Amino acid sequence: MNSTDHSQLPVTVVGAGPYGLAVAAHLRARGIEPQVFGEPMESWRERMPRGMYLKSTPSASSISAPGERCRLADFRADEGRPSGQDQHPVPIEEFINYGQWFQRRCVPAVRRERVRRIAREDGAFQVTLESGESYASAQVVLATGLGPYAHVPEPLRPLVGRGTASHPADHPDLAVFAGRRIAVLGAGQSALESAALLHEAGARPVLVARTGELLFGDPPATDDPADRPLPLRLAKPASPLGPGWSLLAFAKAPAAYRHLPDPTREHFLRTVLGPSGAWWLRDRVADRFPQLTDRTVLGADGAEHAGGTGGAGGTGGAGVRLRLRRADGGDEVVEADHLLCATGYRVDLDRLALLDPPLSRALARQGTAPRLSADLESSVSGLYFAGLSAAASFGPVLRFVCGTGFAARRIAAAVAAARTGSPLPRS
Repeated sequence: MNSTDHSQLPVTVVGAGPYGLAVAAHLRARGIEPQVFGEPMESWRERMPRGMYLKSTPSASSISAPGERCRLADFRADEGRPSGQDQHPVPIEEFINYGQWFQRRCVPAVRRERVRRIAREDGAFQVTLESGESYASAQVVLATGLGPYAHVPEPLRPLVGRGTASHPADHPDLAVFAGRRIAVLGAGQSALESAALLHEAGARPVLVARTGELLFGDPPATDDPADRPLPLRLAKPASPLGPGWSLLAFAKAPAAYRHLPDPTREHFLRTVLGPSGAWWLRDRVADRFPQLTDRTVLGADGAEHAGGTGGAGGTGGAGVRLRLRRADGGDEVVEADHLLCATGYRVDLDRLALLDPPLSRALARQGTAPRLSADLESSVSGLYFAGLSAAASFGPVLRFVCGTGFAARRIAAAVAAARTGSPLPRS
């Protein structure tokens, strides 16, 4: 292993998506130049399907940067386009371009390399890159995004190994399934949008959902939330997560969320903004393809001739057979060429392969997620988590781009305070 003879570097940010870039931008504003590793917006390019739109409105889709004109509206203005309003969802391709523009403007020195291992040695973090280069860093911020946490229910994982089931994160282009019968499992945004994209690409999706009714959000009443009638604004105030007092609390008070009892936090994380589709998906889903609701999956196995076109790679004749139970107690079987498990993401520290096992074992946990301080610091001093990894401590806002401001401000302040040894003021 090569070892770079730096003096100990102040802070390393792992990940160059919205959270990693926001943290780096806030650190730079404090005069701290971080080492940032990752391909900018890679997960969005490699793990999100082409043709997707953000569920967040344009006004809630800006990456945070202090004192910089780096909002989504600024990107659009820089390109000579209208700023756009909330009745027009953001295409994934535009958001990727915006993130790359943000990186060039706010965090120009990103190193497009992968971090292979992070270990704790002699009071510092030893960071090892894929190239074999290794160096010491006083502090580390993990902003690894959704990638490590794609969740497939345990009973269905053998099908993944056989190539007859997968997660939407495995498919940046769902057009590879054109002409095939695809069972889509789930009732959230990913499931509904994947099924719509499959249908529009010439595949034959069938949606299988445990819920009795597919839910969709309501369209914004106006392009600008401030233009809504006053009685409506008082009854349901606007927030980055949507209208309503409860959503406003989750969006504006993640620090208070952390003080709730563990079972309460876990309940809210499961149920707030639970499985549903964006308002603009309703017409692309309704009556477009079979939708089997109120179904529980009893099991699944291979089907030798489900449709004759095989798994995600399009080879072989094997498929999948889903055994379902209806709400009325009856059983049924659905056969398909492939099963798309749009079953979300579940934070599990054991799936972060870049953490050295002793370091991983040293982390205090809330279930399988890290237990974090008010500054998003783990129980290992100097190791911070941003984005989805922090949602168990700070709530659903950390699952969305609009949470970058809270996370980046807290982490940057804590890193700066640790460097100077100053106490961190806490409101």
